[in-house]
Amino acid sequence: MFDVSFTELLTIGVVALIVIGPERLPKVARTIGHLLGRAQRYVNDVKSDIRREMELEELRNLRKEMEDAARSLETTVKTNVEELHKGLNEVQQTVEGAARDVKDAASGTQEPAAEAPALDVPAEGAAAAPAADAPSAGQAVEPAAIQEAPSEQDLAQGSLFPPDPPPSANQPAAGQPAEASTVRERT
Repeated sequence: MFDVSFTELLTIGVVALIVIGPERLPKVARTIGHLLGRAQRYVNDVKSDIRREMELEELRNLRKEMEDAARSLETTVKTNVEELHKGLNEVQQTVEGAARDVKDAASGTQEPAAEAPALDVPAEGAAAAPAADAPSAGQAVEPAAIQEAPSEQDLAQGSLFPPDPPPSANQPAAGQPAEASTVRERT
């Protein structure tokens, strides 16, 4: 603040000693010391208040920036979620349409199969010739490999495949080796 050297301070002290006198000089010096101390504390308090205000202003600015960043992030997330919902709805509609098509196709294949004419069965006691197995020109044939379409209950449960048919008499039971069934047939 003030640029006061040691010689200037010594000169001020000598003048004060002459003007004030040696009896009152210690009281005056003490009072001046207290006043200078108060002035320094006041200046330090003002400086710290100014620093705090500057820091608060910086914190407010930082808070505003963070709030703006949070708002922009929130809007970005909302738009992304909306886009995902739109895409999910489109996929869901596509899947529902495909399920309807499969259901329609399944119900469409069951109806003609029920209306298909039956195969000619040879009379009892008559031996069927290999040519008798072949259908005539006007008959519809349902191959053995094609199974009936899944029922509505299977579709509701999420299964597109019908249950396995029961094993025939020539097939071994579960847990028995195939040789055991051939032995039984011979005896």
